Amino acid sequence: MIIDIHGHYTTAPKALEDWRKRQIDNLATPALGPKPGELKISDDELRESIEQNQLRLMKQRGADLTIFSPRASFMAHHIGDYNTSATWAAICNELCYRVSQLFPDHFAGAAMLPQSPGVDPATSLREIEQCVKEYGFVGINLNPDPSGGHWTSPPLSDRHWYPVYEKMVELDIPAMIHVSTSCNCAFHTTGAHYLNADTTAFMQCLTSDLFKDFPTLKFVIPHGGGAVPYHWGRFRGLAQELKKPLLSEHLLNNIFFDTCVYHQPGIDLLTRVIPVENVLFASEMIGAVRGIDPETGHYYDDTKRYIDAANLTAEERHLIYEGNARRVYPRLDAALTAQGK
Repeated sequence: MIIDIHGHYTTAPKALEDWRKRQIDNLATPALGPKPGELKISDDELRESIEQNQLRLMKQRGADLTIFSPRASFMAHHIGDYNTSATWAAICNELCYRVSQLFPDHFAGAAMLPQSPGVDPATSLREIEQCVKEYGFVGINLNPDPSGGHWTSPPLSDRHWYPVYEKMVELDIPAMIHVSTSCNCAFHTTGAHYLNADTTAFMQCLTSDLFKDFPTLKFVIPHGGGAVPYHWGRFRGLAQELKKPLLSEHLLNNIFFDTCVYHQPGIDLLTRVIPVENVLFASEMIGAVRGIDPETGHYYDDTKRYIDAANLTAEERHLIYEGNARRVYPRLDAALTAQGK
């Protein structure tokens, strides 16, 4: 199988965006609504939004299954309060669940959390429980910066986050470390904030002993790990100066990287520097970069082409396309095994 571990519902029917706009417009007067029940999206609308977009491209490009979560830039945890985020997260997660029910062979859910700046992450546990136990989701997206580019939360190594980690270990699910929209004009959302966060999350783990407390905890750092592979020598050197173990022992049993890197030299670097066992196939389509590369004539986010062209053995490609995903997402592996896949 070819499993894409990084997909977002970026093509949801416009009614979702309209509902969210009303919610934001009425932050000061929540009694004016909208109520969750006022959002009406039919199964036919969901089917059309997927069949004409993600599923069409998956078939064209050769992907079999996508781990599917709400649109990352729409999470916007900095907007409103906890109740705002809790309502919004529940709505978005339910839509992804419905997509996974309509297309069970092609989509598995990953949950957006109802995070809010300054709010105890333990308030997200109910949504995690529901999404995993009732919806069959196989992972979560964890935002290390709910403030939207101002970084007011403690680092990921802080005990502040431990309730979420304890629940992840209990349920045997990984977290993709994924920020949302930047409301800080110094950081472009997808070109700077996302990549900064990927790099920052890795460094927060490097400087800590988090995985001594949680030896089975698993993080996926998206977008190829931000600057991490390109500066691998810097991180190795910093770990050495901090008297940490080798990165292979210190972090690589717990941290994994995806292939949302939109050119061949980037993928070649990623697969040369990072052990193949720590690289999972992903495209993030239809996402941040949707155009066609004039140098190749192909879409930037058609990442399977880069993996196919990389200097890898058949066994290594199998790990990137399927084997690693089934290991990092045990609940996905169990579901696929139950289906005879």
